[in-house]
Amino acid sequence: MKIFYAVQATGNGHISRAMELLPYLEQYGEVDIFLSGDNSNLDLDGPVKYRSKGISLYYNCNGGLSYWNMFKRFQPLRVRQEIRDLPVEKYDLVLNDFDYITSAACAKKGIPSIHFGHQASFLSVNTPRPDNKNSTGEWLLKNFVKATHYAGLHFKPYDDFIFTAVVKKEILQAEPTDKGFITVYLPSYCEPQLKTMFSAYPELPFHIFSKETSAIRNEGNITFYPISRHLFTDSLIHCHGIISGAGFETPAEALHLGKKIMAIPIKGQYEQQCNAAALTQMGIPCFSTIDQGFPDHFEKWVNSPFPEAIDYSDSIPSSLEYVFSLVDQEHQIDAA
Repeated sequence: MKIFYAVQATGNGHISRAMELLPYLEQYGEVDIFLSGDNSNLDLDGPVKYRSKGISLYYNCNGGLSYWNMFKRFQPLRVRQEIRDLPVEKYDLVLNDFDYITSAACAKKGIPSIHFGHQASFLSVNTPRPDNKNSTGEWLLKNFVKATHYAGLHFKPYDDFIFTAVVKKEILQAEPTDKGFITVYLPSYCEPQLKTMFSAYPELPFHIFSKETSAIRNEGNITFYPISRHLFTDSLIHCHGIISGAGFETPAEALHLGKKIMAIPIKGQYEQQCNAAALTQMGIPCFSTIDQGFPDHFEKWVNSPFPEAIDYSDSIPSSLEYVFSLVDQEHQIDAA
């Protein structure tokens, strides 16, 4: 079986998930990866056959999206040509983790595909949403990637086509400890803002992961780290708790380890607001911004009890079993 695996490269979560899934996919056939996007900090250690700048999100330094950078980098003529040239028709399975170009190429050529990943879970009305839904955000989650089948991933299996989170094997095999430091990953803030926020707590050590950092360095109670799969995983396993955006992979890994989590969704990113709604239902504190009330929230959180860990060890086999059952259905339809 020839497998086309499209991976969105905005942020690091999609790439991290792809590296975990790849060995399992290779048991089913030959895998070619299409890496689409140019705003990630991790390298994908796998058979990347096709690359595109894709359609990516960019952030400012104040916790939100940079619409100017997004507009400046968007090249509609290039995207149109890539949709035309992408050879999805040469594959037995097209697996799409939230890439528009692959979705459009399959639609143009009449090729079945499976939207597999976190965003696919939002096809279900059972997946948590914030109290104030955003109509544009809802439309994008449901229409940015269209497919013939959907297999979603989320913190909980909210529907019969939704499976629990895929986490790294290093997390699954870890024995977590509490060494007293706080891990911070807030990619929509820049180092000056992060330093101001967390130098206000000189009695607490912080590990801050930043795309602006190329080497580990200490500044008072803060240690700045470059974006590194190994360094971040080690920090998460041994931290007291983590402060992060309301993405998917990082909170899921922290949930599996039973770590304290504080989530601050990126402003203007509706998916993260939905994730924050799900985390809030699970008792995880989520805040829309870091403001004057943050010190009180932070002190309460640091001194709160640890949550009960959630076991995500069965996610990959169960979700891929479902994916390949869909492939078998397609082949039976073709044979008929």
